[in-house]
This record gives sequence, C-alpha cells and structure tokens, in this order.
Amino acid sequence: MAEALKHVALDGLHRELGARMGGFAGYDMPIQYSGLKAEHLATRASCGLFDVSHMGQLLARPRDGRIETLHAQLEACLPLDFSDWPEGAQRYSLLLNERGGIEDDLMLVNLGSEVRIIVNAGNRDHDFHLLTTRCPELEFTWIDAALIALQGPQAEAVLAALDPRARSPRFMESVSLELLGVPCFATRSGYTGEDGYEISIPTAEAEPLVRHLLADPRVTPAGLGARDTLRLEAGLPLHGSDIGPDTTPVEAVLGFAIAKSRRVDGARFAGFPGAEVVLGQLEHGAPRRLTALVADSNVPVRAHSVIVDKQGDAVGEVTSGTVSPTLGKPIMLAYLPPALSRDDSPLQAKVRDRLIPLQRVKLPFVEKRYKR
Repeated sequence: MAEALKHVALDGLHRELGARMGGFAGYDMPIQYSGLKAEHLATRASCGLFDVSHMGQLLARPRDGRIETLHAQLEACLPLDFSDWPEGAQRYSLLLNERGGIEDDLMLVNLGSEVRIIVNAGNRDHDFHLLTTRCPELEFTWIDAALIALQGPQAEAVLAALDPRARSPRFMESVSLELLGVPCFATRSGYTGEDGYEISIPTAEAEPLVRHLLADPRVTPAGLGARDTLRLEAGLPLHGSDIGPDTTPVEAVLGFAIAKSRRVDGARFAGFPGAEVVLGQLEHGAPRRLTALVADSNVPVRAHSVIVDKQGDAVGEVTSGTVSPTLGKPIMLAYLPPALSRDDSPLQAKVRDRLIPLQRVKLPFVEKRYKR
C-alpha cells in the first residue's frame, strides 16, 4: 500500500487558490494555479511566489561548541573550504558517495557558530542519516519553518516594502528580516535563474505573510510545474533526474562545487567521500558529460528520450526536457560521450516514431539575472 502523501502548512491556502495538487517527493504540492506557462512568464516578467516548504531545513552545531569542530566535520563530509567562506554567505555543495556519485545537492549558509543546510525533499531522511553518521561530533536539528521562494525582477521591491534590509544582500548572501512583525531568515537565491529570495518563516506565521504578498498585484502564485521549467531554462540540474548517486560532479559539469583547496595540490587536498574518483575525473576527464540541446521543432522532447548519432546508434538519453515557455522551442539536458558533447556532428532525439534534429548550445538556455 502506497504511503499517504504529507501536507505542507499552506495546503489549505493552495486549495483555496484553486491549485492543481500532485504528489512530489512524498508531499502533496501545488503543481499549478492559473497555468504553468502563465506562472512561468509572470515570474520572468514580475514576481512568482512558490511554496517550497517540502524542502528540509537543518541546523548543524558542534557538540563541543568549537567552531573548529564544525568546520572540520563538514569539510570531512563535503568538498567545502571554510577558510574562504564569509559569515552570512551561502554555498552550493554536494553530498557524495565513495564512487563520487551525488547523493544530494545542498545549500549551506555559514552562520559562524552554526551552519544552516537546505536538503531536497525526497532525500530528507537519507541526508539526515548520512550527515549524522559522517559527522558524529555535530548535532543536526530540523528547523520548524515554512520556506517561501519569491522570485523575479520585482522580488526585491516587493520584499523591501516590508523590510528595507531585503535590498542589502547580493546573490548567495543571507539576511535577517522582520516581515509583518515576524523574525525571518532569507537568502538571496532560488531555483529559477531570476533574482529573488528564499524566506524561512516559522510555520505558524507563514500563511499571513503569504496572503499579504499575494495581495500585491506584482506577485503571482506559482507551482512546481513552473519552477521546473524555470530551473531548466536556467540550466540548473534536478536531483533524481539530471544528477544522482550514479552521476559525478564532473559528469554533471558541477566541478565548481569542489573547492580549489580540496583538489590536487590544494591546501586541503581530498579528505571527502569520493575524492579519488572526482579528483581523477577533474584531471583526466569523465566518461560522459551533461549537455544542453535544443530542437527547432514543435515536438516536445521529454526525459528518457534516446539520443542517436548520424549512424542511428544510441549515444545518450535525455534527463530533463520541456518546451521552453520563454524560447518557444524544446530544450533538454542529456548525458553524451565527451567528444559528442562538444563537436558538431548530427544528433537526433527519438520521439515515438519520429527523429527530431538537435543542436548543442551553451548553458544557460535563458540568461540568469541574479543580483551580484
């Protein structure tokens, strides 16, 4: 018997707003409200509000109270370097296995005496087990808070109307805010390629804030459907689709997440799970590469579509694909052999009984507009 879906705190509000709900990572979540394309374009043009409270929020603290312990334990678990990580800054990192595969991708904020961690919804329990097992000298606690993503070119103006301090952070920086009298924690980040914020607010206080934000005509409620098309246009990988335990950071073109000091000849060389595999691939290359492709066609090319070369031989598989609401044509990510990912030899996608010609492009598909 299938396990019942969990509900986020704003479940009732989503239904009141007419959301079409659906299961995602064990949660009943809003997939769309007025429609995926309308929500996508509203986020690009003004501001979209997404409930991402299914994501896990953790605090990591050293049991002995020493910051050195906090840093050492997390550096043994993740390919990070605290020595050049300013307090208040957010970093993207990877939870790797011994094969160099990506068990999850994480967001972490350095708060000095503690680190705030965001994990993917489908990996909450798995990540908690890995972190507590690998970092026994740290205490990990779940944060009882909703997580609201306010994304788009008007996000700053909307949020700054409630607290002017929202203007201060740049991309991947954090700020403490008071919104409608409630202390909140926000990072200037998101999963859409647009400027915006992810706002952590105590669960019991989330609905009044969301209602207030949605009363602003610049703000459109948006579901996970639009969030997915936005992140794909931005070239951001999705764990469980584009990355996973059998894909490495080098294959996924995420080598930037391996701190320079943790690489060969670095001051903190290796010392993290999967280091031998990952560092070897950074030096000598990986057997495949995540590649951006587009089609001049009105036929969508979805995940699991097979990619063939000019001889008709299968050379790869699409991991994420959609018709881009911004570009009006199919875009996709696929793993290909390195040589094929870079040359200009013909490639096609098999879609039912048709072969769709593809072109390689550089990521992102749509320019990112972060405030740097």
